[in-house]
Amino acid sequence: MDLGLAAKRALVTGSTAGIGFATAETLAREGATVVVNGRTAERVEAAIGRLRASIPNGRIEGIAADVSTAEGCAAVTKAFPDVDVLVNNMGIFEPKPFDAIGDAEWLHFFTANVLSGIRLARHYVAGMRLRNWGRIVFVSSESGVQIPAEMIHYGVTKTAQIAVARGLAETLAGTHVTVNSVLPGPTGSEGVERFVEQMAQRTGADRVTVEREFFRNVRPSSIIQRFASPSEVAALIAYVCSAQASATTGAALRVDGGVVRAIV
Repeated sequence: MDLGLAAKRALVTGSTAGIGFATAETLAREGATVVVNGRTAERVEAAIGRLRASIPNGRIEGIAADVSTAEGCAAVTKAFPDVDVLVNNMGIFEPKPFDAIGDAEWLHFFTANVLSGIRLARHYVAGMRLRNWGRIVFVSSESGVQIPAEMIHYGVTKTAQIAVARGLAETLAGTHVTVNSVLPGPTGSEGVERFVEQMAQRTGADRVTVEREFFRNVRPSSIIQRFASPSEVAALIAYVCSAQASATTGAALRVDGGVVRAIV
């Protein structure tokens, strides 16, 4: 399927690893000009190098900026004033008991996971309206539907992203600009892999055992009973960004391995 992205520029935040990198790679293979983003120049340059090695004819650009801050978002929009596709992927998570999460952490999580996407969408949506074409995707999580007891602050920010995406989509009624959220389930991203490694070290178990125990005890409702790969999540994100997804907007689309026990 031709996703119709050959003439489009796509910005993917937090795209030096994990779901973000896989999304950048998928969009670049579809012919989009892709802007890679990360917090450090070293990581951005390394990601660009990997993409150019795997996609020799790919059009890859980059910007090192911490989009969890207003200054970082401003640096991105100054360097790239217009994009056709915005994938708000950057996010943070940390398992922590509710009574140990202070005000500063609540604000930090909200600023990083929610305000980052709001700031960028607020800037880019004007150009999308003028061109009457655009795609905005908030990479949320199944944790926005089923708030995890072990990291409530994270779950709340993921719920907020779903709400922002739906509300913004409503403001674009009658246009060819779509806004959606994509809800991955447990995915083998860089942060999750680090978490699994730490658990393996603490318990003395191997990675396979840690993964099996995680799905048995923490996400027992998962149907696939494994971590999804970043590329599996990226496939849905790329479709939502495509010209083919023109009738999909205001939606919360799950790629969660069946974790959420719902039929709609």
